[in-house]
Amino acid sequence: MGKYITNKDDMKFQNENALKTVLVVIEEAGAAVNDKSRKITDSQISEVLSGALGVGAGSAIGFAALYLGGSVVGLSAAGITSGLAAAGALIGGGMVAGIGVLAAPAVILGSLGVGIASHFKNKRLREAKELCYREALAKQNAILKALAEERAADKERLDYLNSLNILLQAAIRDLEHDLGIA
Repeated sequence: MGKYITNKDDMKFQNENALKTVLVVIEEAGAAVNDKSRKITDSQISEVLSGALGVGAGSAIGFAALYLGGSVVGLSAAGITSGLAAAGALIGGGMVAGIGVLAAPAVILGSLGVGIASHFKNKRLREAKELCYREALAKQNAILKALAEERAADKERLDYLNSLNILLQAAIRDLEHDLGIA
């Protein structure tokens, strides 16, 4: 198993919103398995399915390509400069050092808050990708089983199942990339 991609620029799915398209395909695959009469023309994403079928299986095209400050009133300049100088004197400096002394807690706390929020957001994104990955694998297995069981079905039904398989393959490949599974 490889390493989970943490650099957003290298991710195929950079946020939870990007995973929604995968969920749409997973839902469509579920509908396909549950309704043996369902075809591309019955789907809400018929254009996407037709496009995937046109690209064909085994394509290296990714899933997404397939789916598509001011002033404070009331303070004088003298008051501000003397306050900054006093704060700067705490660390042996002057007014400029005072800016750093007064700004440091806000910067540190702000950075800490952003770091914590980012950590939880990234953790949630990773968990969402793992869930989508498991669901996509399960639906792809169900589609492959349906293809095997429905070999004698009409061409439209087989095209529908094949197009779902192509989209699921692409989603799985891109999720494996992001999760470091390859």
